[in-house]
Amino acid sequence: MITLHYLDNSRAHRILWLLEELGLSYDVRIYHRGSDMLAPDSLKAVHPLGKSPVIVDNGRVLAESGAICDYLIDTYGPTSGLRPAPDTDAFLAYRYWLHYAEGSAMPLLLLKLIFAKLPSQVPWFLKLPAGLISKGFAAKLVDPQMKTHMTYWNDELSRTGWFAGEQFSAADIMMSFPVETAMVRAAPGTETAAIRAYLAAIRERPAYKRALEQGGRYIYATS
Repeated sequence: MITLHYLDNSRAHRILWLLEELGLSYDVRIYHRGSDMLAPDSLKAVHPLGKSPVIVDNGRVLAESGAICDYLIDTYGPTSGLRPAPDTDAFLAYRYWLHYAEGSAMPLLLLKLIFAKLPSQVPWFLKLPAGLISKGFAAKLVDPQMKTHMTYWNDELSRTGWFAGEQFSAADIMMSFPVETAMVRAAPGTETAAIRAYLAAIRERPAYKRALEQGGRYIYATS
């Protein structure tokens, strides 16, 4: 049986959701963040980096959401409909968004988070300058880039409602986390009508709802 090592309020939600979409039997082991919001050290017993998600299947330990997604579909869901047919434009889009989610979207969102939290991580006498620097950096560099990316998502989703062609796919699962977290930190004035329609659609999927039941509270499910 597949074991998913699941950190609460994390990217691991996507893998739990994918397991439900594929209808697979699995065991989920839930880890909770500490007061510092970091993963517990116990995850390092599973994978040296101590990150989540990680799955263990037939003695294989796999990390990285995109790699796990590919493995699960290759192994258990090649005919599931969650990946477009090869040699199609939809497949090229699928592969692009599968990698874009972690390669382009998440680094930007991480920068946004770091600069939002920086003032609270320095001594009291540095909080004011740290806050000014953080706000200035975000306003001039991060927020404009976020608006550009979110406008791009909105434009893509306005075509079919999905990221890779006419049908829901695992690319939508991979993109769900950056989209959900970005909606919490969206730059003012960003057009998000198609994004909001996409979020409403994925949250109505029975497998998404079952993943919430299995994983517990997921704060981005209402963003």
